[in-house]
Amino acid sequence: MADRKPRIGIDLGGTKIEGIALDAAGATLARLRIATPRNDYEATVEAVAATVESLESRIGGQGTVGIGTPGSVSRATGRMKNANSVWLNGRSLGADLKRRLGRSVRLANDADCFALAEAVDGAAVGRRIVFGVILGTGVGGGIVVDGTLLAGPDGVTGEWGHNPLPSPGDDERPGPRCYCGRRGCLETFLSGPGLAEDHRRAGGEAISPEAVSALAKAGDTQARKTLDRHAERLARGLALVINILDPDAIVLGGGLSEMAHLYEEVPRRWGSFVFSDRVDTELLPPVHGAAGGVRGAARLWDERLSR
Repeated sequence: MADRKPRIGIDLGGTKIEGIALDAAGATLARLRIATPRNDYEATVEAVAATVESLESRIGGQGTVGIGTPGSVSRATGRMKNANSVWLNGRSLGADLKRRLGRSVRLANDADCFALAEAVDGAAVGRRIVFGVILGTGVGGGIVVDGTLLAGPDGVTGEWGHNPLPSPGDDERPGPRCYCGRRGCLETFLSGPGLAEDHRRAGGEAISPEAVSALAKAGDTQARKTLDRHAERLARGLALVINILDPDAIVLGGGLSEMAHLYEEVPRRWGSFVFSDRVDTELLPPVHGAAGGVRGAARLWDERLSR
């Protein structure tokens, strides 16, 4: 790393704020989690700043601060955009945190942070092109090439979740309405809420994705069909990514990454949609689990990894 300062990382989620302090070698010095003050921007800024200060109190020193956020920062306005934590949109989060903490902070999309962590010292170590996927409350993605996080001029690198579901069937058109204003986005099918709603639409109970998975394991036919539809749609979505990016590895994150059947079922299905005679891209579970995003946020100050 460029210096020996501790790296503070914050994962600003819709329901929780998680913070971590890493030393120069990447070892965890302290970790903290609190609830996100939903729908209250000023309270969210204060909660993030308080988390940083609490971590620094625990480690006895000040560190650099990286923040993983939903959505991204508009290059045109410097304000947040595209966040499913909608109370952040249109707000100058970076500037407000800089003012509150009295120092510079670095912001990146939470999926970018996850991808960075898993590419550098996680599941995809040694792979040149890595696509990190979040399958949780929303669906996001980040791209790391040769150990460097990519960021383009529009602030939407890796945002595959707001493309339409590829090759939709008649029963998948026009698709569920997305918070972004369109219908049929991949996120509406592949996220945790999307999976749960698909199960309900097919005649099942209104239950969580975890409950659907548990029913399927217990032999419930309807739940099994729900998971099959989800795996097929995920295969189609990731095949689109492979056709454009041709990554060495795709790492899944978020709550749905814990569904073990995906790592067998999705690669078995995506070959029909990839424009190649074979698919050598690996589909990998995360090493850091729920800590991937917060660890990647802490690494935003490593110039070798984030530009």
